[in-house]
Amino acid sequence: MATFNQMGLSNPIIRATDNMGFEEATPIQEKTIPLLMEGRDVIGQAQTGTGKTAAFGIPLIEKIEAGSRTIEGLVITPTRELAVQVAEEINRIGQFKGIRALPIYGGQDITRQIRSLSNKPQIIVGTPGRLMDHMRRKTVRLQQVRMVVLDEADEMLNMGFIEDIETILKQVPGESQTMLFSATMPRPIQQLAGRFMKQPELIRTKTKEATLPSTEQYYIEVQDRQKFDVLCRLLDMQPPELCIVFARTKRRVDEVFEALCKRGYLAEGIHSDLTQAKRNAVMRRFREGTIDILVATDVAARGLDITGVTHVYNFDIPQDPEGYVHRIGRTGRAGKTGVALTLVTPRELGQLKQIEKTINRRVVRRPVPTVNEAIEGQQQLTIDKLMKAAAEEDVGIYKKLAEQLLDTTDSVTLLSAALKLLTKEMDTTPVTLTEERVQHTKKQWSNKRKQPAGRYNKNNYKGGKNYNKKKREYQKV
Repeated sequence: MATFNQMGLSNPIIRATDNMGFEEATPIQEKTIPLLMEGRDVIGQAQTGTGKTAAFGIPLIEKIEAGSRTIEGLVITPTRELAVQVAEEINRIGQFKGIRALPIYGGQDITRQIRSLSNKPQIIVGTPGRLMDHMRRKTVRLQQVRMVVLDEADEMLNMGFIEDIETILKQVPGESQTMLFSATMPRPIQQLAGRFMKQPELIRTKTKEATLPSTEQYYIEVQDRQKFDVLCRLLDMQPPELCIVFARTKRRVDEVFEALCKRGYLAEGIHSDLTQAKRNAVMRRFREGTIDILVATDVAARGLDITGVTHVYNFDIPQDPEGYVHRIGRTGRAGKTGVALTLVTPRELGQLKQIEKTINRRVVRRPVPTVNEAIEGQQQLTIDKLMKAAAEEDVGIYKKLAEQLLDTTDSVTLLSAALKLLTKEMDTTPVTLTEERVQHTKKQWSNKRKQPAGRYNKNNYKGGKNYNKKKREYQKV
């Protein structure tokens, strides 16, 4: 692996990467940055968590002159969360060169964005809809843009933004450099590249290298009504430093995080119905560690980049294998290990098999944790805290008090009492969640729609017979 010092980058960029804790370039960075610095168009096929933001962010910063007062770089993202994340990382990369990126997205007051645009940022990071709003208002002009990045292009395709992207790209000067990053390469994305890119160089990183080796993957087969108690036992057995719990619907997110709070966990929920200010506040508390459990819909699967997430729990199995890969990509990042555990109902085992086929890896089955295992986990956590305090903390002022206590009570009894007081007791506060219907993948749904041969289906036939149960005979339709 190359280091950033070996890539011929300027001193302000080297200072920024050192300040951000980057040591070695990731494979996508090592392959992409030199090509972009040469002015080549590049297609990067890579999953989230591979360092692709720095892969295009570093060349963006390097190629913009300090003191420029025009928009020279444009990054288009599918979600507001990703826009904010990308802008924050670009600003960290450009902090010593004085290059600034501004995120613009729907859900935020557009007049506030217009005021921020008056400060002349050199890079705009935006979602397609809000970008087009500014273009119509002429508050964003793309005539001076020299570099364009399409980030998570396949997700923008899935969200129906492909025509908006074409409209935006038509306003960019034809000689501009274009970079496209996507986890997959469906035909419409290939066609888009063919229309707007000049002999692009294709860089691929394999899924198994990009997202999976540093993440331990497990599943537990459990009925839907048992999921919450099982989740609580898992959290007690191995308390995470930071974890994300993915749920299928916004209602489910609200119910799960409220139930966790009711049982004493530090949790918050995030989904698209929250105001942007609320979402920003939740993410700030999660990054700062004020809360250690974030319950989220798939809106968070792509755009959130939080260092230190040790566990991902799929409370509900994702609807497709790609969703699974993006979810578990929230942990095991930057060379660190992570744990991903999925709660699977018996009817969803077929979907799990599709996931295993896609990632070319077996997800290990684990038994349902018992109450005793959860209690033992909390007891061990208390012991670890005591031992750490004894080794690292200044406990001298408490020694005299301890000696006085030992004059009246034996040491085993005293230590047992301390362990009892410090150990979190199991909370069995009753919790009821609305049961979710089983979701099927597209393939499963298509199979479900097929009717057995000879059976009438009004969607497929204009004529035929339908069985009348009351008259116990077939009738023409």
